[in-house]
Amino acid sequence: MMKKRKLASKAEKPRREKVDWKTLEIVHPDAAGIDIGGREHWVAISPDRDEDPVRRFDCFTADLEQMAKWLVEKGVCSVAMQSTGVYWMPVYEVLEQSGLEVYLVNARHTKNLPGRKSDVQECQWLLKLHTFGLLNNSFQPTDEIRVARTMWRHRSSLVAQAGGAIQRMQKTLTEMNVQIHNVLSDLSGVSGMAILKAILKGERDPWQLAAFANPAVKASPADIAKSLHGNWREELLLVLRHEMELYQTYQDKIAECDHQLRKHLQSLASRVDLQAQPLGARPKGKKAPRGNTPKFDLRSELYRITGIDWSGERHRRPDRTDRDYRGRRRSKFLSQRTSLCQLAGLVSDERTKRRQDTESAHS
Repeated sequence: MMKKRKLASKAEKPRREKVDWKTLEIVHPDAAGIDIGGREHWVAISPDRDEDPVRRFDCFTADLEQMAKWLVEKGVCSVAMQSTGVYWMPVYEVLEQSGLEVYLVNARHTKNLPGRKSDVQECQWLLKLHTFGLLNNSFQPTDEIRVARTMWRHRSSLVAQAGGAIQRMQKTLTEMNVQIHNVLSDLSGVSGMAILKAILKGERDPWQLAAFANPAVKASPADIAKSLHGNWREELLLVLRHEMELYQTYQDKIAECDHQLRKHLQSLASRVDLQAQPLGARPKGKKAPRGNTPKFDLRSELYRITGIDWSGERHRRPDRTDRDYRGRRRSKFLSQRTSLCQLAGLVSDERTKRRQDTESAHS
């Protein structure tokens, strides 16, 4: 009786279907792979689409347009390429304008397999991986966000170069034993710039130079005058003049960049009507913009575009009763951000919008 029951229970179990592990599901049948280079690009498509499935194209714009035209004619809909330096950017723009779906792939995800030494094998390997859906696409914001990001990064570079000019001016003053840094905390402030301009105009009397300092400076006029007594060497004064001119040039370029950035942000669509939902008062402890911050009201522009008061979010204190520890850490991290991360909110907002659009399309 026991043997019959065991046989019956074995017969009731469903049979497992055999799976062929040697085959992979094709996710992108109309795929292509591009090996990005500094002087040339290699493109591979399926051999059943063209007698010459692997072709080389130069990096000139006309060649990139010819590449996109060839891919469209051969029925390619999705292209995978590596994010190599900045060489991929023109290719990405031309292919995107041609209506192709471009997968920008991290090179770390494709370089681990040995044996691919040539550009031809590299583009063919990208084609295979992309055909079977084994590559992840990197997020790319819309063109509007890319414009704002490019201008903001350029502005950050200008600010860094202006800071370098200030450091070189400080070094030159120290070589002349003008110890102004001991009485002024910021050489690029109102008092520091006024004193530097007077020095370059030929003023050498310490008390006359000290008179240009703002009355709000904590150091006494005697200490300021004492720090401005130095060795005025002609070659160092020439260096000081050149660095001052460079600093003024950087400041002019920063102002021009702010003008273009404000103009671009004003062209973006609004999510909040500032008249119906006005922006509240500046958070407590948040000082007014100064130094190298944009001279226009960046806080209002970001609030109008994203619907979020980034200044308030940065200074929101986490609730001690909140159980979400990650949320508390995020609030602490936001409190340490600069204005650069405010523009990053545009990218994050666009990423959420694109993900929601993709989910609704699949549903």
